[in-house]
Amino acid sequence: MRVFKSAVWCCAAVSLAACGAPEEAPAQEALAQQEAALVTGTTQGCTYTISSVPVPGSMPPSLDIVVTRAASGTCAHGAGSVTLGRSYNTPYLALLANSYGVATAFSYKPTPSGSSMNRCQVNHIDPATLGMVRSHDIVVMYGTNHVNSCALDQTDGGATLVVYGTKGGPLPGEVGNRPNYVATYYDFFTSTTPPVYYTY
Repeated sequence: MRVFKSAVWCCAAVSLAACGAPEEAPAQEALAQQEAALVTGTTQGCTYTISSVPVPGSMPPSLDIVVTRAASGTCAHGAGSVTLGRSYNTPYLALLANSYGVATAFSYKPTPSGSSMNRCQVNHIDPATLGMVRSHDIVVMYGTNHVNSCALDQTDGGATLVVYGTKGGPLPGEVGNRPNYVATYYDFFTSTTPPVYYTY
């Protein structure tokens, strides 16, 4: 999954270099659309976006992670938003929407302490209420290192959620003991089954 996406971005860069300046704007626009797709999704006629928002007056600086539902003629639920958490560094953000619901993932540093390690929170959000149906943290064992990033994909027609990224230490029960991880949540939207970790 990551290899495929990286290959797409690499091909875009190669195409840009080979074809010269006239292709620069279209290539950049296509890349921007790909990146936007990672944080925006549509289901039940509504569009959902995940973003990070600076917390006013927060010292040290921190960011709230917010999911926003846009109002439109096709969205029966109307505009709305929900704050999922807070981070003391810049989070990696991802959102996926399908017929089962809305899934989000974000990396976050839970406290400003220098010993506080990044982790990744994975959530199932109810599209209608914006309530949190399920939440799970991907954390390096004993909090001894960072989970650096988390992106989303799906299998089984959207029923199984796949989270992938990089991390600096072992995850509970992982297979592979390598820096890149894949966390597979079987029946993510209809159960609380914990993920299966594979690393490479």
